[in-house]
Amino acid sequence: MSKIIGIQFQKNGKMYYFDANGIEAEAGSFVIVDTARGLDLGEVVLAPREMAEIPDAESLKKVIRAATEQDIQHGRENRIKEKEAFAICQKKIAEHKLEMKLVSVEYSFDGSKIIFYFTANGRVDFRSLVKDLASVFKMRIELRQIGVRDEAKMLGGLGPCGRPICCGSFLSQFQPVSIKMAKEQNLSLNPTKISGVCGRLMCCLKYEQDHYEQTRKKMPKVGKTVNTPDGNGPVTELNIVKETVFVRLTNGDTSEIKEYPLESIIRPAENLTAENRECIEVSEKNLIEHQVFQQEEKKEKNYSGNEKDEKRNQGRNRNRGKNQQLGQPVKRENPNRNTHPEAIKTEAEPKNVFPAEKPEADKETPKIDLKKNEGASSWADAVQNAMLAIDKE
Repeated sequence: MSKIIGIQFQKNGKMYYFDANGIEAEAGSFVIVDTARGLDLGEVVLAPREMAEIPDAESLKKVIRAATEQDIQHGRENRIKEKEAFAICQKKIAEHKLEMKLVSVEYSFDGSKIIFYFTANGRVDFRSLVKDLASVFKMRIELRQIGVRDEAKMLGGLGPCGRPICCGSFLSQFQPVSIKMAKEQNLSLNPTKISGVCGRLMCCLKYEQDHYEQTRKKMPKVGKTVNTPDGNGPVTELNIVKETVFVRLTNGDTSEIKEYPLESIIRPAENLTAENRECIEVSEKNLIEHQVFQQEEKKEKNYSGNEKDEKRNQGRNRNRGKNQQLGQPVKRENPNRNTHPEAIKTEAEPKNVFPAEKPEADKETPKIDLKKNEGASSWADAVQNAMLAIDKE
């Protein structure tokens, strides 16, 4: 396992890992390394050590040698040249009337090119500017557009807290920051109070976010009722830093808000005695039984509602055979039919719709039943007797 060394090329810039190549260098010393843009002078920020967590450690570039006094002096001369190039570039930008802000200038260690860092609201056509700078410096010119965060990191300054800004002092990489972090930390959402010198959200909002998320899970939510040593009441406010809870206690017509530490707060679910738990289990059991009883009662009502249909089915099946088997035809009979033997016999005989008339010889004279006329008047009897006498003659 080879030793790894950490090097920075810019003040408070990103740290890069290199293979120490057997060179023992202390933090704060300078070394010469081979980079993608050629040889460069770097400052050691992490002394050589064995590290197994670095991915692709075998593909790391090696340190060439420790920096000499001449190398360090050459680096200082480059810093002086950078200031001169900065002033010249600003004049050229003003001449070409370009909407861009020059931030920093960097000379390569071997003097092969100059890098100009600038910020702008959009894309800038700086082709004519590059030609003028190349004619002045007689070397390769490179312009790079950066963001406002990188600008603050290069320039440095003091933050709202009164200390040097984090990105300009120790922060090597920018972490994503959102407005949700400010809400969870109960900070003012005023942009001027939660923004840094770069105009973006402060990087320090990320530092305590994990602590706030873990602590908030342990604390009750605002509006929930909790048990306190002085009684029960709803939670009105949380103090995540001190891990305290503000509870509103009501006493008659008056109410008071008190602050309690998280250890003295008991949630209702955690304040159950063995008796209360047993009562809850019994009530749950009774509830289940009541639901089952309602389902059975509903089934019985549905059954009673179908009683009429069952009676109709019984009437239809009354004349069916008792041992009727499935799949056999069923003989249906008319329930209004007369089952008397004589009636069945007469029904079997053929009927003439228009019967033939009897001969005149077979016709009988109509007879008058005198018995039916009993109780009639005397003159009516006399008339009938006279008519009978006429017929006999």
